[in-house]
Amino acid sequence: MSIDLSILSTLSMFALLLIPVGIFIYLQIGLVKETLISAARMAVQLVLVGLYLKFIFAKNSLFLNLAWVLVMMVAANFSVLGKSGLKTKLFFWRSLAGIAASTLIVSGWFIVVAIRPDPVYDARFMIPIVGMILGNCQRSNVLSLERFYSGIRNNENEFTTYLMLGATLHEAIRPYLRTALKACVNPSIATMATMGIVSLPGMMTGQILGGAMPMEAIKYQIGIMICIFTAMVIAAMVNILLSLSAAFDEYQRLRPEIFRQ
Repeated sequence: MSIDLSILSTLSMFALLLIPVGIFIYLQIGLVKETLISAARMAVQLVLVGLYLKFIFAKNSLFLNLAWVLVMMVAANFSVLGKSGLKTKLFFWRSLAGIAASTLIVSGWFIVVAIRPDPVYDARFMIPIVGMILGNCQRSNVLSLERFYSGIRNNENEFTTYLMLGATLHEAIRPYLRTALKACVNPSIATMATMGIVSLPGMMTGQILGGAMPMEAIKYQIGIMICIFTAMVIAAMVNILLSLSAAFDEYQRLRPEIFRQ
């Protein structure tokens, strides 16, 4: 049985922010305002989402569930393009297609093949699972896109040499694609290798705190970690490949206007 936190207990957790804020002030890092604003936004957004999810769980409508999934993917897409330094208007639909493909394919497999709830669109399963997979795809896409295009931009002479030696565009980008994929998946590989020994993952911990038996929670955690890792690789690969047509001109040169100033 889970133990509910009172509003006062929840608010007391914000006192912990005094530690990082104090460090930021001492080192004059300048992240105090950003930290406090982000924490406040997180609290407000989660409360509003909690109220909305209560409504969604009660209705358990296929249309409402899919609409909320679409909202999450669009929000994640804006965040990916903003943090990767690429112009939204040039890459929005390409990036959204990559995020949607990876998230829906993998989460659909986990829900339909592994869990098999009744109904299959049950909001208690669809929303949290899609959210966990999407959140990790968001982080991997930011890292992979930034590493890929900054790598080509910072090594433009090397990239041009590949092309002049007869390489096609896909052959010339391969070294930078490998670097980008390694950068986005290495943390997840390290996490999976030490999971259960170094850390107890969030989904498993949440289910145990909610009253589930440890072995039941472990099976769910194994499934979601494999899904997250697979979706991250698919999203990073597909997003980079779909972005190529907008990023390079007819002479296979990287367009400088794709980057935010």
